[in-house]
Amino acid sequence: MRYDVLIVGGGHGGAQVAIMLRTQKFTGSIAIVGDEPELPYERPPLSKEYFAGEKEFERIQLRPAKYWDEREVTMLLGTRVVSVDPAARNVTTDAGATIGYGKLVWATGGRPRMLPIPGGALPGAQGVRTRADADAMKAASEIAGQIVVIGGGYIGLEAAAVLRKAGKQVVLLEALDRVLARVAGTELSRFYEKEHREHGVDLRLGVSIEAIEGGNHVTGVRLSDGAVIPADLVIVGIGIVPAVEPLIAAGAAGGNGVLVDALCKTSLPDIYAIGDCAAHENHFAEGATIRLESVQNANDQANVVAKGIVGDEAPYHAIPWFWSNQYDLKLQTAGLSTGHDQAVLRGDPANRSFSVVYLKDGKVIAIDCVNATKDYVQGRMIVTAGLHATAEQLADTETPLKELVSLAANPR
Repeated sequence: MRYDVLIVGGGHGGAQVAIMLRTQKFTGSIAIVGDEPELPYERPPLSKEYFAGEKEFERIQLRPAKYWDEREVTMLLGTRVVSVDPAARNVTTDAGATIGYGKLVWATGGRPRMLPIPGGALPGAQGVRTRADADAMKAASEIAGQIVVIGGGYIGLEAAAVLRKAGKQVVLLEALDRVLARVAGTELSRFYEKEHREHGVDLRLGVSIEAIEGGNHVTGVRLSDGAVIPADLVIVGIGIVPAVEPLIAAGAAGGNGVLVDALCKTSLPDIYAIGDCAAHENHFAEGATIRLESVQNANDQANVVAKGIVGDEAPYHAIPWFWSNQYDLKLQTAGLSTGHDQAVLRGDPANRSFSVVYLKDGKVIAIDCVNATKDYVQGRMIVTAGLHATAEQLADTETPLKELVSLAANPR
């Protein structure tokens, strides 16, 4: 087998490369190698609408089977690439098959990071990354009495919200002194902590976990102080490990992800990498090399690669954005707040509709919006523009954020 473009990874990024190539009138052969048996689907709903039973699987598929057939995109599903030979321009699968390529796009994302502690791999200790993970979690949660969620990031908080809405007893453990500590400021963290506690989540911060207990199945979580929290199910949401081992073994530069340039090219010839597994210099992180675990990043990098393959090269430059649904709260984020030196509260959290604007050296670098879509839409504008503004201007809810852009462009 040989394909002009071989895409390894059947998630958002891999699917979008194929979609954009055909949109760009690329006529060569395309194949997607996916280690899951399913056609490409949305992953964010796995810890939200799909887990809650609000969406059937067909509704989260990115495209139906007919779409891929009509566009002659070959699907090699249930197949994992275990090695890459850049000189021979081929890959080897877990079944021992060899597949040749003209261009290779690595879009494998990652696997859930599990706790390296005794009992961390026991049945009933569950990460959330695939449909199979979500199905197992749903089935286990239906018969579980008490559930322990480890990790106060998006995945952990979303899972806790779904479980509480289903009437389950939930204990959420976070090692740091606040939830969302890696992605948001203190104001937003304290708001979500209050919300989850008011919804009945037993939220514990600054907790160190020593072991997951059980024999053939988890029975509890033992903390460093010796206390044991009973659990019929343990959901672990502490991030992912980028799935890049075959590329690194083949000589690609990288470590925590594979390094790519502004065109998403790796250090190996005719091999690209995109999405969660791609470490890149990001303008909105002040040029730091980061991995972005978001649908936005996967799709935008996919578009850069597809256009580059057809000869329309343009560097990656897209504002990061994220979202999270918890209870009746919609959190929307634009930009990256890491390294901010000032956070401005816009609105009143008591009303459950407000925003937090982050600045560094007087420049707006990010905005978090809770049930405040207008602020989010306009906030993306001011982050993209790199607007300088005062705390007083940003906190004034009577002044739409878009007016600050106009004032900056046309000072009086």
